[in-house]
Amino acid sequence: QVQLVESGGGLVRAGGSLRLSCAASGRTFSSPAMGWFRQAPGKEREFVACINWSDSTYYADSVKGRFTISRDNAKNMVYLQMNSLKPEDTAVYYCAAGQYMVVVAGDYPLWGQGTQVTVSS
Repeated sequence: QVQLVESGGGLVRAGGSLRLSCAASGRTFSSPAMGWFRQAPGKEREFVACINWSDSTYYADSVKGRFTISRDNAKNMVYLQMNSLKPEDTAVYYCAAGQYMVVVAGDYPLWGQGTQVTVSS
């Protein structure tokens, strides 16, 4: 069974950077699409970014130009480089795997446990 494990979260000041990692373990992993989502307290889970097997990417408007998603298929890893962080980026960040590059959380069948990102002002 494939599992996704996120890491790299933490506390950072506004304007700082963090790099989140998502490691896929288990049987051979070859999900065509990987996504990052986030959920702040009291809010619904929202789309952040996604990438497909050929490295096409798509971003939420709120993070475009500040966040970069990438993947290393040989290592079964997906990354989210987050720069110019803002307090409103504070949330639990989740890695997800699915068949298509979509922005709807429900269309990703496999999820990690999440990693907390806190941005102080």
